[in-house]
Amino acid sequence: MSSPPRGELAAQLAPVVREALEAVGFDLDALDVNQAGRRRLVKVVVDGEDGIGLDEVAEASRVVSAALDAHDHLINGPYTLEVTSPGVDRPLTKPRHWKRAHLRLVKVKQPEQVEWFGRVGDCDDTGVELLHQGEIKRVEYRHIERAVMEIEFKQPPVDELARLTKKEGPR
Repeated sequence: MSSPPRGELAAQLAPVVREALEAVGFDLDALDVNQAGRRRLVKVVVDGEDGIGLDEVAEASRVVSAALDAHDHLINGPYTLEVTSPGVDRPLTKPRHWKRAHLRLVKVKQPEQVEWFGRVGDCDDTGVELLHQGEIKRVEYRHIERAVMEIEFKQPPVDELARLTKKEGPR
């Protein structure tokens, strides 16, 4: 019996991997399956509420490995598991990505506009508040073509952080 094609296999494995990760407090960010010689390469991108470090990646790797071993009939053959965290260049595409980027500097591209930079404030399921050129503006996710976090090599300006944290409310 052969295993299903790559995309179909990833779709079958996703709920198994997601359930295992959520049981230990992590989120499945992405899952991909590729053929690597005679083996399959199962790449799992994991994130956590406060990001994810090496210890968390190791824990996630153990639980994903156990879950895949328990469902080895889906892969039907040898595989290599690669568990990683999302890179800083991961696009912010879901509300949880924006929540985790709270107070971080992001580069935003909106349709028919030049890219601009803003610092992330409060967000909810439909949009985010961004501090841009001293003004807080709300942008609905549906009006964002692409957004990524920017790497900052120095502490953010205290006044910007104060503007974004002075009001109480949900993040």
